Amino acid sequence: MLIGGEWVPSESGAWRDVVTPARAEQVLARVPEGTKADLDRAVDAATAALPAWRALHFRERGTILLRIADALEQRAEDFAQLTAQDTGNALRTQARPESATLVALFRYFGGVAGEFKGTVLPAGDDQLQYTRLEPLGVVGAILPWNSPLMIAAMKLPAALAAGNTLVVKPAEDAPLTILLLAQVMSEHLPAGVLNVVTGVGETVGQAISEHPGIHKVSFTGSSEVGRIVGATAGGRLAHQSLELGGKSPNIVCPSAAAPDVIEATAEGVLLAMRFSRQGQSCTAGSRLFLHEDVHDEFLRVLVEKVSKLKVGDPLAEETDMGAIINRSQYEQVLDYIEDGKSQPGVRVALDMSRDVPEGLEGYYQGPTILAGVANDWRIAREEIFGPVLVVIPWKDEDEVVAMANDSHYGLAAFVWSRDLDQALGLAHRIESGWVQVNQGGGQVVGQSYGGYKASGIGREFSIEGAIEGFTQTKQINVKLGR
Repeated sequence: MLIGGEWVPSESGAWRDVVTPARAEQVLARVPEGTKADLDRAVDAATAALPAWRALHFRERGTILLRIADALEQRAEDFAQLTAQDTGNALRTQARPESATLVALFRYFGGVAGEFKGTVLPAGDDQLQYTRLEPLGVVGAILPWNSPLMIAAMKLPAALAAGNTLVVKPAEDAPLTILLLAQVMSEHLPAGVLNVVTGVGETVGQAISEHPGIHKVSFTGSSEVGRIVGATAGGRLAHQSLELGGKSPNIVCPSAAAPDVIEATAEGVLLAMRFSRQGQSCTAGSRLFLHEDVHDEFLRVLVEKVSKLKVGDPLAEETDMGAIINRSQYEQVLDYIEDGKSQPGVRVALDMSRDVPEGLEGYYQGPTILAGVANDWRIAREEIFGPVLVVIPWKDEDEVVAMANDSHYGLAAFVWSRDLDQALGLAHRIESGWVQVNQGGGQVVGQSYGGYKASGIGREFSIEGAIEGFTQTKQINVKLGR
């Protein structure tokens, strides 16, 4: 673990094996089993480093982040290869893009470090009234296992650009890329500005939420765990941002399924479902609402495309989909599929859930598409976090908007229509923090990203979100002329 600029074991002396989901019995590495005492040491180190770091001119902090971006770019393939092994995400379709996003976000926040600035109120010649945006202090970042580098890139450079110091907890199932990230960053940062404590959420994550020396908790993960983190941090009135789960609507209008665009729309829906990440994404458009006029033909085209995805070794260039993160998640997804298949009226459009690549022993699972689903079924309401798409028919816009919004989640949404008035009308009515129109990807550095309802609190990924999430405003009023 990285604490105070040094690589140290846990005070307990205990270690945890890190196993690759692509080969269930293969141990990639051992990492320290962090304890509350280790977390205390990391907070002490971050606290000690805070005064000097926050006092740096923004140009110096920005320059350091840009140097880190250059160093990360030089090792981009190393990060991609390790991501594929650590998370099971396919190298070509997911791990390399995630590595590129990591570089882009460090570069972005290095470039906007000077934008963490206050304002002056024109209060007359005898008054100087101005605000300062000051860092919150020590930020505790709790990271997930599905896209650890990308989520770290949303939090770490933004917090550092604003003048905060960091204590980071990687996911216990995928800590290795974050440790490599810390190794690269530590070569450019003063000791104690970045600290990384490995271990389980019940111990290290809980300690971050509870610690009085951590001024902000930034968490990405499930809504269930997010409620616990939020309640604990909120109980001591700590700042917090929570990026949580989703069950995102994916609405296809008839015009988007016309013969000349149906193939492109199907490709977009496939991307929106995040099949290339095994569906392990909180933004996955996993509720596909198909207009009844184009339902059968669009489903046929989509199934044909999805069935061609190659499930296999994450490190193989030809692989489209890698492995589910661990046995527990793998079995949970299968349980959802069996529950869905048992419902009266369901139609199994595609079931590759038990497809296992020949010669590989890991948690592999192909895509599943279930049609004839009602919006109140369990598989349509709960976040499966696997490669399972449910298809729900609709007839009029009021009906589909009502179904789309009939969810306690509200993270992302996707709308497909060649009628721009219709597309924007639907986008404005959907209760989600991020709506994509006629594209399944499109997430760009600098946009605000976060959820409505149980999908979270706060925004990341943008300068606006960083200012809101990692600074506090101080108002200063000065009487002049005396």
